[in-house]
Amino acid sequence: MNLNTKIFGAAQVVLSAIMINAQTSTAKLPGDPTLPSSKESLEKMVSFDKGNFKYKVEDYFARPNASQFKISPDGQYLSYKEKDKDKKNHVYVKELKTGKITKAIVEKDDLIGGYGWLDKKRLYYTQDKGGNENTHMYAVDIDGKNLKDLTPFEGVTLNFADIIKDTEFVIVALNKNNKQIFEPYKINFNTGEMTQLYENKDVNNPIDGYLFDKDGNMRGYTVLENGLTTKTYYKDLTTGKFNLIKSTDWKNTFSIIGLNDNSKNKDEAYVVTNLDSDKARIVLYDLKKNAIIKEVYSNPVYDVSSISTARKNRNYELDYISYTGVKGEIIPVSKFYKEVHDKLKSEFKDKEFSVVSSDDNENKLLVVVGSDKLYGTYYEYDTKSKQLKLLYNLMPQLKEEDMAEMKPIEFKSRDGLTIRGYITLPKAAADGKKVPLIVNPHGGPQGIRDEWGFNPEDQLFASRGYATLHVNFRISGGYGKEFQHIGYKQIGRKAMDDVEDGVKYVIEQGWVDKDKIAIYGGSHGGYATLMGLIKTPDLYTCGVDYVGVSNIFTFFESFPEYWKPYKEMVKQIWYDLDNPEEAKIAKEVSPVFHIDKIKKPLFVVQGANDPRVNINESDQIVKAIRAKGVEVPYMVKYDEGHGFKKEPSRIELYRYMLGFFAENFNKK
Repeated sequence: MNLNTKIFGAAQVVLSAIMINAQTSTAKLPGDPTLPSSKESLEKMVSFDKGNFKYKVEDYFARPNASQFKISPDGQYLSYKEKDKDKKNHVYVKELKTGKITKAIVEKDDLIGGYGWLDKKRLYYTQDKGGNENTHMYAVDIDGKNLKDLTPFEGVTLNFADIIKDTEFVIVALNKNNKQIFEPYKINFNTGEMTQLYENKDVNNPIDGYLFDKDGNMRGYTVLENGLTTKTYYKDLTTGKFNLIKSTDWKNTFSIIGLNDNSKNKDEAYVVTNLDSDKARIVLYDLKKNAIIKEVYSNPVYDVSSISTARKNRNYELDYISYTGVKGEIIPVSKFYKEVHDKLKSEFKDKEFSVVSSDDNENKLLVVVGSDKLYGTYYEYDTKSKQLKLLYNLMPQLKEEDMAEMKPIEFKSRDGLTIRGYITLPKAAADGKKVPLIVNPHGGPQGIRDEWGFNPEDQLFASRGYATLHVNFRISGGYGKEFQHIGYKQIGRKAMDDVEDGVKYVIEQGWVDKDKIAIYGGSHGGYATLMGLIKTPDLYTCGVDYVGVSNIFTFFESFPEYWKPYKEMVKQIWYDLDNPEEAKIAKEVSPVFHIDKIKKPLFVVQGANDPRVNINESDQIVKAIRAKGVEVPYMVKYDEGHGFKKEPSRIELYRYMLGFFAENFNKK
């Protein structure tokens, strides 16, 4: 289901996305508008990126001319986004029988987020304002008429949506009545009529996740008690009472993926758990008996947490299990999907592929295929004739033979942990030349990890002869709970040690020039950039801080209302600022207090409407460094949020970044 972003057991998911900060005011420009560098001064950096390059920034970061193809439930229409001359990505609907094309959704100033089919005649899409992440959900007919904002509330955000198949209803969760907590609503997507389904009354012990069955009936919920304990309740179908079935520390996982509608047992569900294991595994669970029925799948090295089930036409049977290992892995289960998987595997070999859309009868499937060297291509697969047809190449201008390989790496940290990651090496490195390196710590930091696949940043850097290093340092997700937990209260400390150990490892392999190493990252990666320049000032040539935290104290102070229930968790992941000992550590690892240690050039980038890392974080670091008499190029976009989404902004950013790296790598 295209919009099935369920939040049952949401604490881990929510926290792994970096804590969201207070919304910026619309009365004036956010932050200090005197600080950003002029466009002219930023443009000067571009001139340093000199060379006879086959590819330019636009080749990697211009959005595809068409993308996000989807088949309608009845198989009669194909929808997709298509870009116009003004870089706007509108949604079109093509009637397959006649070839008639209609513009259904118009993108104006604000970007269309996700979109998909509600039924055979109606689409949904999501949208915020300038990156502020106050997301609304809209519905519209396939001819562009009868447009409705289904969640028309200012300052309210949507964090859950589930389409009730074969009805005219969608269930959403909104913080409409109290900004701290979310409550479920049933909305008629034709009329907009809304009904609240349940009250979330206790702000101190709020419900933070809901479980609904395929018919839209609420069957369970999770409560976050005192900010640290997750309590799972399930509805007894005989009595109608919600009973407590599991109480777990927030660090552990017991999360209901969904009910097993293939079973005659109405209390049977698929559950992700690591309560009796280090790695998350999938089990079948009897929610009424509160007992495991059987293990569905586990892996000794990686967490497994995703499944895909069939629709009504095949009685909701389990199709496959998926997880991220060195690459994305799919374990086919059903007879139908085994046949599909075998066909795709024989055709696409070591590339990654996934079925992203189909009609309800599964006569036609849309498959996306990609790899570390292939951005992505869409194929149409006819399940009756077993024929594959190329539908669309998203980035035809990028030739696979010109792209760089992303190599998995594994090394030991200085204290003996096995650390994994990836390095993308330009062709010069393959020929034995030592090349400049860009170290790219991931965001999060907890619960997130870097993965194998096409990375346009890596490929752009490789086109200029630079390698890119990704380290899945302790606290990263996907490698078991112990590996994640051991990184708690080590942000800016041992997590940074792991990054440095990764740099040491790739230097020892003879791949990179130890005198030309830059560090760049977004969100926590921006914070890690600042900490890298402070902690190991002689290791790096320069750094780029993109929407990064600079001051843990102000970062915490700006949490909005709906993050207050998670405050105790944040203290356990980062640092407890109410504890003098930990507050001291937090100050030691807050970059803004250690400006004197930053000796190398820094480029700072920020979206002014960023609700996750407030513009104040970037303003502080820029002011502090400039106060030393050192110039800092500072790029701010006033129509962007946590990371630039608009094509012109992205292209500008990477043009400036390439110039910044070239200038500093080539200094004598």
